[in-house]
Amino acid sequence: MLSPAALAIVLALYPAGPARGRALGVWGSVSAAGGAAGVLLSGVLTDLLGWWAIFAVSVPVALAALVLVPRLVPSDGARRGGTLDLPGAVTVTLGLLAVVYGLGRGGPAALGAGAVLLAAFAVIERRAADPLVPPGLLRVARVASGNAAMLLLGMVWVATFFFLPLYQQRVLGYSPLATGITQLPLALALMAAPLAAGRLRGTLVPGLLVLAAGLAWLSRVPADGTFLVDLLGPTVLIGGGLGLAFVPLTALGVAGVPAERSGVASGLINTTRQVGGALGLSLLASVADLAPSDRLGYRDAFLGAAAISVLAAAVALLKGRRP
Repeated sequence: MLSPAALAIVLALYPAGPARGRALGVWGSVSAAGGAAGVLLSGVLTDLLGWWAIFAVSVPVALAALVLVPRLVPSDGARRGGTLDLPGAVTVTLGLLAVVYGLGRGGPAALGAGAVLLAAFAVIERRAADPLVPPGLLRVARVASGNAAMLLLGMVWVATFFFLPLYQQRVLGYSPLATGITQLPLALALMAAPLAAGRLRGTLVPGLLVLAAGLAWLSRVPADGTFLVDLLGPTVLIGGGLGLAFVPLTALGVAGVPAERSGVASGLINTTRQVGGALGLSLLASVADLAPSDRLGYRDAFLGAAAISVLAAAVALLKGRRP
């Protein structure tokens, strides 16, 4: 609920143009800064207090936001009345859960059930008076291709941040604190790249290809690899690639959308990233499980993520090319 709301505020305050690009760059960089703090602090908290502290620390952070946001964020005025599309919400949630479970342990039966539920969701949306996802929104060429590519980027994003710390701890023998510290270059690249992407044009496809190169390089890290020789280079490429692709993909997902639909468009682009993360993690974890050893399992997961990044670049090349 928070992520699309934050993006919708940015879109409302900054209309289409160079100012919006810069604002999205700052928004993406701040998002990455939160992730960078989480990477480091989670290692510190786990070493000092235990895993439970990672969840406990979120409570004061959320309370601070609850106090500060009403004072700092301008009101967006009155909204039009609407109703919750409960049948659509239920069918799409259950359908996505079934697909994610099917890619993991559920098998063909769960995948089939997910396909049926998602087909039912599509029918419901066409007939609903106030649909959860207005069908006309996806007929905007850039919105459709932007969400498709963001789905793929989400598959890579979540899987990378799942497998990388596990590889560092289980194969390379790093402690949680060392893992957090050695991921700081990745996090710093992820913070800096959105600022550049907000001011430059044409960073989407190069960013996705840089991301793919970093993941392919990471798949070759040996079991006795060192940080400076084997990890620093690929992780900086991964962070830079993610940051360069994230901002233009977000902008693409809301391009050409009327102002009154910007909230729906921002919700959709955030949802596709999160759904992509669930799908990608389930799929790549299944791929890793097929390998004969942990080391080869991580290698296959990183190579799979690299292939998905290349596919996202191909999808992004189609942006706006169909009427």
